Amino acid sequence: MMLRNTTVMVLGGWGLVGMAICRRIMSRGPSKMVILSLRQAEAEAAAGELAKEFPAIKIIPVWGDIFVRHDLKDIPRREIMTKPELRAQFVEDIFEKLTPERLKIFFLHRLISEHRPDLIVDCVNSATGFAYQDIYSAYYDLKNILGQRGKDVKISDAMLDLIERFCGTVYVPQLIRHIQVLAESSSQSGVHTYLKVGTTGTGGMGFNIPYTHSEEKPSAQLLAKSSIAGAHSLLLFLMARTPGCPYVKEIKPAAAIAWKRIAYGEVLRGGRPIPLFDCNPESPELLGGTFVRNHPESGTATGDNLKSVFIDTGENGIFSADEFYTITAAQQMEFVTPEEIAEAALWEIEGGTSGLDVVGALDAVVMGPTYRAAILRSAALEEMRRLESKHGISSVAFEMLGPPHLSKLLYEAHLIKMAYPDPAMIVGEAAETISAKLWAILQKDAALRSIIVSIGVPILLPDGKRILRGPEVKIPAYSGSNEIPMREGCIEEWADKGWLDLRPSNMRKWQQRVKDFFKSAVTDTEGDTSSAFPWERRMLGSGEEYFAGKIVTHIFIEEEKGGRLK
Repeated sequence: MMLRNTTVMVLGGWGLVGMAICRRIMSRGPSKMVILSLRQAEAEAAAGELAKEFPAIKIIPVWGDIFVRHDLKDIPRREIMTKPELRAQFVEDIFEKLTPERLKIFFLHRLISEHRPDLIVDCVNSATGFAYQDIYSAYYDLKNILGQRGKDVKISDAMLDLIERFCGTVYVPQLIRHIQVLAESSSQSGVHTYLKVGTTGTGGMGFNIPYTHSEEKPSAQLLAKSSIAGAHSLLLFLMARTPGCPYVKEIKPAAAIAWKRIAYGEVLRGGRPIPLFDCNPESPELLGGTFVRNHPESGTATGDNLKSVFIDTGENGIFSADEFYTITAAQQMEFVTPEEIAEAALWEIEGGTSGLDVVGALDAVVMGPTYRAAILRSAALEEMRRLESKHGISSVAFEMLGPPHLSKLLYEAHLIKMAYPDPAMIVGEAAETISAKLWAILQKDAALRSIIVSIGVPILLPDGKRILRGPEVKIPAYSGSNEIPMREGCIEEWADKGWLDLRPSNMRKWQQRVKDFFKSAVTDTEGDTSSAFPWERRMLGSGEEYFAGKIVTHIFIEEEKGGRLK
């Protein structure tokens, strides 16, 4: 894409890579640059520094946590986890269904909706942010409670707090919600390109990495970081294959990234100085009994903080000279500069080929549909139809793909074909008549009726007030209780998602579907024998067989915009 006169948003713009990318992009002359960082001081510092270099570009600093709702964006995650009302809100936002109303409360959605950027560059170290919440420590907090299974133990508020905290550290739901918000928001706002600067989690090293977080090598926490980084890449791969979403790319450095500055001064860890303590060599602590990891009374404060020569590698931390020597040595992490990452990012943004786009690489190497499979498809369907005829049954749906939207549509289409051998006839029929005919079939055909309710699909009768059902229904889905209050609009929602709906209102919907289906099947291009003709429709087969499968395929692709992009 051309960057001149565009609006660009850089998430994590204050960081080492973020600043390098901002400079490279701003050299191309965008009209507006939105720079986000976690903290206000960081965002404003980055904006101020860049404003001196690029005074003609409008620069807007914004700040906050992009993974939470707007109301929580400026509250540290640790504080959220310690306050029950905030924690409950945070956990609910992760696990509950992402409705349009819930989407609007997220800070990232508001940010994208307000500024409507043409390009988003995401330099936030997401994998670290998620993994370093440390689900393993949360497990140990729960371990004593779990050990009391089988005993007569009442659940206290303290226990509930620990359980809720554990839910708040589960990584994958947080990552999924983040990508859902990103995909939906960027699609709604017309974002052209999204580029992620990701991570391998280990600086390009393997399981033998000597830098870890505990006695384990490598630590489970470090592997969690790599796992989330990998999951993030595959979710971006799916986002890139979603119609309406931006073009998606990812640059994934597999080395240490350095550097921002070299200096002498206070060494900061987590943004805070490291206070110095001393111990009297004449009074060592005797080992034995219970060892206490954190003991506030151990050592004597000197009143000073640690000062030394250091190299600042941005988000990756501050290292001593010897630490930097070790991690960047050959056969260790080695390193790559932020300017090189920014150059690769700019190549990809502007349509060049850096050879470093992870999403593009995945797209190139995944194994897709094959010619052989397409040839064999008709043989498989023919054999299934032969067996249907032999055994006198119709193989419609078993509800294996869940939720049962597919099963519901297939059975409704199948009933229409049973009632109207020429389905096009329903277009001119009264909806009430169609409804009555389908209901009459189900009243008489006990075997068909039995299959439908047994796979978890209830049958909503024409009056919309009664149902036929088996012992289990797939919709509504389980959400903490098997007893769900009937709220206003719930029947419409459930019938749409997974109930066989015999109401006249649904028959009118099917009349329009059948009309659209036959209109698309018979077009003005029938005489066209060039490659421009939509030959893929021919794969649907000829004649009246597979009507249910054909029209539901059409519904998924045209009505629900669920077609495969590649």
